Amino acid sequence: MSTYVRKAVVTAATGGIGLETATALAASGFDVTVVGRDAGRGAAAVARLDEAAGRAAGRFLAADLSSLEAARALAVRLADEGPLQLLVNNVGGMWSTRRESADGIEAGVAVNHLSPYVLTEALLDTLKAGAPSRIVNVTSSAIMAADPTYDETEPPGPYYGMAATGRAKLAHLVHTMDLAARLDGQGVDVVAVDPGPAATPNAAEMTIDLLPPPMRPLWEQIQEGVKRPASEAAAAVVAAATADLPTGTLIGPAGVPDDTLRQYLTEEVTAAVRRWTPRLLGA
Repeated sequence: MSTYVRKAVVTAATGGIGLETATALAASGFDVTVVGRDAGRGAAAVARLDEAAGRAAGRFLAADLSSLEAARALAVRLADEGPLQLLVNNVGGMWSTRRESADGIEAGVAVNHLSPYVLTEALLDTLKAGAPSRIVNVTSSAIMAADPTYDETEPPGPYYGMAATGRAKLAHLVHTMDLAARLDGQGVDVVAVDPGPAATPNAAEMTIDLLPPPMRPLWEQIQEGVKRPASEAAAAVVAAATADLPTGTLIGPAGVPDDTLRQYLTEEVTAAVRRWTPRLLGA
């Protein structure tokens, strides 16, 4: 990697949308740190980035971002390396059966909200030092399936992966917009992006059980959607990372501003999430 080039970090970037995003950023001139869990996939990702850039543009750092301790440790290492210009919080997940993180938190909440929250907050000074810089948070239309109640870590009743992921992504979208307002004028833009469905490793594991029963008639339509190439979905993330955009912009699957998901950021939801997130992190 170069010693004086714009630096980017892309989480969950050894496959799927993250890898396609990291590859495009390397080709456009960034040095890119690829974060993932598997060293073999990490090495393959770095080789692809280097080939796309025509130089040594990539490196791999191992971190299991379902763990908040791992997210904090990653932030410490990155901060020690100096200014950063771009953080793409691509890490996320949706599962048909309930899982727990290493911290004993439902995995959808841990991976889709708390982990990128912790990583970002710990890197704010590093991003300010690299200004002009940008934070890109990957969101999801699963928000439309969310139960927007935040009295407990999880709402009561049966577990449905899409609803759980949507609820966590909605919480993180609240944080994204709050962060955009907080950092306004400090040289760090904050952009959210919904890349839409795509053929990713996570999508390949999904079954109809992740859908709440009223949504199950949509299963065939959803299956068609996840045949979309990951590179096409990643184009929206790359646009969110590199286009000239005002802070607080929400980008849709077409790669242009799209406020469809903003309607779910009601005053009640925003206030509830602001109480809920610190309570979870404190616990």
